[in-house]
Amino acid sequence: MSPSSAYTNRTGRAPGRTLRALGLVLPGIARVRSQSEPYADAWHERTHRAAVEAGRRWVVLGDSMSQAIGATGPERGWVDQLLGRLGPLGADLRVVNLSATGARVPDVIEQQLPALAALPPADSTVADLVTVMVGSNDLFGRARHRDHLPHAMADLVRRLPRGSIVTTLPQPRRAARSANAVLDEAARTGHLRLVDLRTDGPDSWRGRLAADFFHPNEAGYAAITDAFEPVVRGALLPDP
Repeated sequence: MSPSSAYTNRTGRAPGRTLRALGLVLPGIARVRSQSEPYADAWHERTHRAAVEAGRRWVVLGDSMSQAIGATGPERGWVDQLLGRLGPLGADLRVVNLSATGARVPDVIEQQLPALAALPPADSTVADLVTVMVGSNDLFGRARHRDHLPHAMADLVRRLPRGSIVTTLPQPRRAARSANAVLDEAARTGHLRLVDLRTDGPDSWRGRLAADFFHPNEAGYAAITDAFEPVVRGALLPDP
């Protein structure tokens, strides 16, 4: 059994006109954008295998940052870098990556959470580990998506399983600050765990960006892994 066959690690939307136009004149953008389809296929195949394997599930929700877009392969992003660092703690984790390039917060709510709900029941008494990195496409998209971001984030927080790990948005923009306030409050009440990219993210992206100067390269994903690692380790270790 596997996630809903209707879900294929894609939002169903084509890239926007601006991105398509830039890709025609800037080869770095076109080269990175060309990763979207094969990376989605790779994660889709891996997720369907993981859904029937024994062990604790790690469910990854979010956008292209969790697809590893910008790295030289889907296994070179922060998800697999972190899995490799966890050692014995990660040995039994089976990665169910439901992220999608271009995803906004409503896509996680409307597409990825239903795919999570469609997974077969966990064969373990330990709850799924759920991580979420999303919001950048809302923030840098059209004004209506940016303006709706804090409300969408609040809706997402209400729907996420208790104990989910969510990244903050490091960008110093009003919509990001409002969305982060929602996450801060959820962390304060114990509903979520935060990976706070405002304080624990890279100090500089110099040398850490892919050819499109937007997505991380492997070094950039290693910096993101640095921020995730202590929080995920804390979630995986049993409470004293």
